[in-house]
Amino acid sequence: MQTHNGRSGNLYCPEMMTIKTLIEESHDTVTFELEFQDEALRKNFSFKPGNFVFVGAFGYGESALTIASGATKKNLMDVTFRKIGRVTGGLGCLNQGDSVGFRGPYGNRFPMEEYKGKNLIFIAGGIGLPAVTSVLFDCLEDRENYGDITVLYGARSTKDIIYRHHIAEWEARSDINMVKTVDPWGTADDWDGKVGLLPVVLEEINPSSENTFVIMCGPPIMIKFAMQSLDKLGFKEDQVYLTVENKMKCGLGKCGRCNIGDIYICKEGPVYTATRMKQMYPDF
Repeated sequence: MQTHNGRSGNLYCPEMMTIKTLIEESHDTVTFELEFQDEALRKNFSFKPGNFVFVGAFGYGESALTIASGATKKNLMDVTFRKIGRVTGGLGCLNQGDSVGFRGPYGNRFPMEEYKGKNLIFIAGGIGLPAVTSVLFDCLEDRENYGDITVLYGARSTKDIIYRHHIAEWEARSDINMVKTVDPWGTADDWDGKVGLLPVVLEEINPSSENTFVIMCGPPIMIKFAMQSLDKLGFKEDQVYLTVENKMKCGLGKCGRCNIGDIYICKEGPVYTATRMKQMYPDF
């Protein structure tokens, strides 16, 4: 786990970042493109795909978010959040040019070296899409070193679709199989994607498990049934990587809010194989 402790050396002291760009992804989801106010941090900050950070709105608190941009993106960093609580609601009240607090990066990472030469399937539901895009962006920067790439993204309805600009770019590429779907009750007249629950659509596209890794994030119920579909398709649990950054509270292993038995997810995670997840959650 790598951390940037700031000039004070205080683990809890945030650095300051500026909201350079603000994108309204949907009716309740926002992306910030952030820039460090300290020039040295702008030049020297680094992270790995899968790391999480804390972004704070002053007077509200801070929220754990996955870095959504690729590690090769310089100077600027993307985070995406849904406005569903006190802190994210506070963040959602901010505007371009405002300041936020920042701590991180924390946690482990996706094993990019294992993915080289392999086919990759990115599976994301709802707000889980930002958590896997840092891996996808880095793979696209080094596209020749990976096999087939499939992105399967599902949302409850067309109004909940996020990253429309990215999805359009991925659909336009010949080296990505981009599949999007919404639940049967969430369609609109202009919808041009599939209709159906994500695990059902996963079985319909019938990806091969040979020489393939899966990178997945989404609601627990989606993950549970997607794992059942992957099992039907012949995938082993150690071929599937998941991230559970939503379990984070302090990020430092101090508060005990993320622990499962003697495991502190903020110290060991948040990226795990499905094999490890099943050991942690017997009903996974």
